[in-house]
Amino acid sequence: MQEHQNIEWKASWRDEYLKWICGFANAQGGKIYLGKNNKGEVVGIDNAKKLLEDIPNKVRDILGILVDVNLQETEKGEFIEIIVEPQPFPVNFKGQYHYRSGSTKQELKGAALDKFMLEKKGKKWDGVPVPNVSVDDLKNETFEFFKKRAFVSKRIDESVITEKNINILENLRLTEKPYIKRAAILLFHPDPEKYFTGAYIKIGYFQTDTELLFQDEVKGNLFEQVEKTIEILFTKYIKAIISYEGIHRVETYEYPKDAVREAILNALAHKDYSMGVPVQISVYDEKLMIWNYGQLPEDLTIENLMQKHSSIPYNPDIANAFFRAGLVESWGRGTIKIIEQCKEHGLPNPEFENSGKDFWVIFRKDIYNETSLKKLGINERQIKAVLYAKRNGKITNSGYQEICDVSKGTATKELRELTEKFNILERKGNVGAGTIYVIR
Repeated sequence: MQEHQNIEWKASWRDEYLKWICGFANAQGGKIYLGKNNKGEVVGIDNAKKLLEDIPNKVRDILGILVDVNLQETEKGEFIEIIVEPQPFPVNFKGQYHYRSGSTKQELKGAALDKFMLEKKGKKWDGVPVPNVSVDDLKNETFEFFKKRAFVSKRIDESVITEKNINILENLRLTEKPYIKRAAILLFHPDPEKYFTGAYIKIGYFQTDTELLFQDEVKGNLFEQVEKTIEILFTKYIKAIISYEGIHRVETYEYPKDAVREAILNALAHKDYSMGVPVQISVYDEKLMIWNYGQLPEDLTIENLMQKHSSIPYNPDIANAFFRAGLVESWGRGTIKIIEQCKEHGLPNPEFENSGKDFWVIFRKDIYNETSLKKLGINERQIKAVLYAKRNGKITNSGYQEICDVSKGTATKELRELTEKFNILERKGNVGAGTIYVIR
């Protein structure tokens, strides 16, 4: 048995360990073993019989919960097992709220405590009612925008078009009489930042990670932020390749607009607004990065994100309004849709990164085109091979020999350059005629 987020080893008992019990109760539960060292080895414990009586009483009187306390006997000595079940209500130790996160115990304060208390009550941040704000304070034009979009997408009945604004909010479950919810303010108020710090989107164009060339801030309600952000990105930050079909001018952008829009909607729906940090979009010559403060649900990891997306967004009331307005198809296909559109656009798969509370979606340009490859200084045969691997998903040593009409030795040498010197291809398996090379 190893010590991890649900197990704690202690050589003896101290009353301060009630904080650890509090932390387990507020998280996923856990076990504390008394009479074991930090390696999990039994070292024995004094006064075991007395502790069997004292610990349950102290936990009950101070924390208000019940725990199982068991005495275990081994050849090396006795130890005590304390089993703490997760509690459906907040547990406090003398007014302090502790929480087990990873292998550490933290005291919850400020925004983290507010969020914890809401979750224990079955609420999300965006579902909290706000006093002293009424439907009359919201923006009528945004309601009209919502009704038109929702009607076109057939997500609401035609009769809703003539409904009053308060009825729209009730239909979206954005009220808790007599109040409206935080989500209603974010979605429909002309200036949500008046109530919630950082409720906007920040865009910057970077030459390097530390050299910012220019930037914009996009404010207003969330519906406005999505539309304004897309407009600014695709007129000021993202280049378009101009071509003609007959007399008609055609603009092909570096990134698929619908995929970028989907990523922005995801960032707004999954952002942790309690921390007061704006969504940030960083544009570079070779990539576009969308960041929001927040984390994936516990049942979802980056590993399976490529196959599915969270069915319960961080802010479900905001997500529902986006869906009803027809801005997203469904929250079960968001990530897949982004991947598919990048593939159709001839781009590499977007990258999804979640480190702590930092969530990134990273779009990269297609750098494997003939013009870009020539700039790297690789020869014509290597260019032909890279483009072949891009079209077909792979190339082998024998395939290189065939399409480039070269010997095995030349193929091996030039493939090695593409993997080790230019870092374009990645080798799968051992070197040989059948070795597979794929685009990195």
